[in-house]
Amino acid sequence: MDGGPVLLPVETAVARHAAADRMLISAARAETLKLANQREAAEPHAPVLIHGAEPFDLAAALPVADPALDLTAPLKGPFRAETIDWADQAAVALELARIAGILPAFLVDPADAGETQPVAVSDLAAWADAAVLSIATRARLPVSASEDAEIVAFRSAEDLREHVALVIGEQRSDIAPLVRLHSECLTGDILGSLKCDCGPQLDAALHAMADEAARGGWGVLLYLRQEGRGIGLVNKLRAYRLQDQGFDTVDANRRLGLPDEARDFPVAARMLELLGVGEVRLMTNNPAKVEALAASGIAVAERVPHQLPANPHNARYLSTKRDRSGHLLT
Repeated sequence: MDGGPVLLPVETAVARHAAADRMLISAARAETLKLANQREAAEPHAPVLIHGAEPFDLAAALPVADPALDLTAPLKGPFRAETIDWADQAAVALELARIAGILPAFLVDPADAGETQPVAVSDLAAWADAAVLSIATRARLPVSASEDAEIVAFRSAEDLREHVALVIGEQRSDIAPLVRLHSECLTGDILGSLKCDCGPQLDAALHAMADEAARGGWGVLLYLRQEGRGIGLVNKLRAYRLQDQGFDTVDANRRLGLPDEARDFPVAARMLELLGVGEVRLMTNNPAKVEALAASGIAVAERVPHQLPANPHNARYLSTKRDRSGHLLT
């Protein structure tokens, strides 16, 4: 990192002989490992710099990084937290790990790290700037819920993710559309997973928008490429494995050292802005989505709740949404 040390991601390191005296991890992971003199952090994703009694080679670093090894691989402690003189760069590094979908753990100034790539704090701000998003193309796309639909693709030069909107019915300026912000869920949307309610919510939203269109209104589904609430597919599946061990959704993410909510709602607001939509009826059970859109300049005229039944596989997931994430479930 420019202005900071060389950081080598533990998960993707190809320099097999790399080793370092220190590691950078997140506060949530440090708390899970009960590290000596762990300082209180305001945010679970805040950076923590740790020093070990022995140098960290990759074999020693992996159990620190990966909760799948918590019960099977010995930790060569004790570890102590140290003051970070390059806190901004450390925070950016953890955020880049989340964006890349890898575990947020780095060897700090390792020997034999290999070729380095400079990264500046400003690079992340440029990447995250929703204003650079633009419409790439649009086309008619009849779907099973409605033959009267158009798909609109969005992308930016800085981000390889391609978000899409599905506009159902005829766009009108005098009626606020029914809108759902739907984050990509491969397991639920495509494979029909019963561990979440994503697939049924997506299907219900499309049919509700089709009903709106039949009554003279219209709807917009924003399909956002931010799997696992922003932690990526592989890390989401790692969280599933931890859930099978008894942890709920929030605690599973934190054992991974990752935030339990990292979705990019300004991107959704920018997509609506590019579609010419300034006011919406938002289909959600999550008040945080209402607040996030409003903070990004989109007025929410009404929150429209989902009414979907639980199943034996997602009942705890839904109760965690209600009890720990503030979702309004009936």
